[in-house]
Amino acid sequence: MSILESSILQLAFALKNKSLTLEEISNTFYAQAQKLNPQINAFIHLSNQEDYQNQFNKVKAQASASSSSLYGIPLGHKDLFCTKDFPTTCGSKMLEGYMSPFDATLVETLDHAGMISFGKTNMDEFAMGSANETSFYGPVLNPLDHSKVAGGSSGGSAAAVAARMVPLASGSDTGGSIRQPAAFCGVTGFKPTYGRISRWGMVAYASSLDQAGPIAKSAEDCAVFMDHAAHPDPKDSTSSLIPWTSVVDQLPQSTDFFQGKTIGYLPTWLAHEGLDSNILEAFNITKAYLESLGATCVPIDLQSLHYAMPAYYILAPAEASSNLSRFDGVRFGHQCEAPRDLEDLYKRSRQEGFGREVKRRILTGTYVLSEGYFDAYYKQAQKIRRLICNDFEAAFQKVDMILTPTTPTTAFDQGILQRDPVEVYLQDIFTIPANLAGLPALSMPVEPNDQAPIGMQLLGPRFKDAEVLNFAHAFQLETSWHKRPFPA
Repeated sequence: MSILESSILQLAFALKNKSLTLEEISNTFYAQAQKLNPQINAFIHLSNQEDYQNQFNKVKAQASASSSSLYGIPLGHKDLFCTKDFPTTCGSKMLEGYMSPFDATLVETLDHAGMISFGKTNMDEFAMGSANETSFYGPVLNPLDHSKVAGGSSGGSAAAVAARMVPLASGSDTGGSIRQPAAFCGVTGFKPTYGRISRWGMVAYASSLDQAGPIAKSAEDCAVFMDHAAHPDPKDSTSSLIPWTSVVDQLPQSTDFFQGKTIGYLPTWLAHEGLDSNILEAFNITKAYLESLGATCVPIDLQSLHYAMPAYYILAPAEASSNLSRFDGVRFGHQCEAPRDLEDLYKRSRQEGFGREVKRRILTGTYVLSEGYFDAYYKQAQKIRRLICNDFEAAFQKVDMILTPTTPTTAFDQGILQRDPVEVYLQDIFTIPANLAGLPALSMPVEPNDQAPIGMQLLGPRFKDAEVLNFAHAFQLETSWHKRPFPA
């Protein structure tokens, strides 16, 4: 198998038995990134030759990390993780050129594991979008079809992995921002249980929903990432104190894993009017295949999920309006020229610094938090969130895992910004509930239709991240959709 198509563990093994060198692995991926980034715009900040060489030399000298499975593995970080070596802009003019004085905990952790950072991947501005077209630095094109979107908000990370520019990339998921672009680009994306990976140094969109996670070719690669990244962080008060047990060593070795497993599915979602017939067909094929491997698939009904979308678009903008208040041209961010007074400074700095979608969500959030509307909207949305959590807890008393489509459609045409915003928001209808309930969820490639990638989503109980990865890995043992080579 070629270097670009190899798994992380295959690359790690090749390094240890000296059939490949660090230079061969890293230079191969870096050449691919240099070649393809001008075409698809996956990286906002891609290392120049000098910076790349400095990163490489730093890792090569890091003998303490040489036993790590991630040693010498290239990656890209979504541009909302603070980094000392690269600008952190969140895809926004508001933070254009901003250099953080510190690294995010996740960045620091992966640096210590010996990974080679190629730079910062493109994203929807402040992670607000489902197409990666709200970025101040231009849209990300789907590497499999440049006329299509890559998905958002972690579209740059998904596109970089799909185009084999890196074997692994970090992302963040607030309502589907890892899983949806993974589905559109034909790769695997994992959103861990809320709190499993430290959010310290990750610029917040909606603090109670945001979760860092990996995008890679396979569930196995995601498991390698999690074994290094999932640990308590005293700097993050939301970081879980529950110890992480290594997953890679316990991944199933055969599809016998499915014998006796019960998988739930949601007939109401399959009847959703916006669900593409190709996605429905792919779901039924996947379901039948899992049943052929010994799993029992049963219908379940979660009544509260009908309200998940409106609840999310109250809670997330409310938190965003608070989190983004610091970007005012005084404390942080773009500052307008020649302000007449303090009010003019605030108004014009934020008007010029934020894009249209970010301003829309800030205004929505400010409205639902305002006097007279807080009880009617925000408080009610929090009650719905609790009902959703309760419904999932009850469902997981009956089933081991829940299988759903990741997205209602395959990757759509570029130009989504000209569409109705509600049409864009509906792209996350199947992914949002996992964030509201803090559940682990993964999108994996299944049999495509007309060559357009399709993703299926697995949801598990809170802190059963290993089980979700096990399910996906067992599925990928006997399927090859995650191994489809990138067209040369």
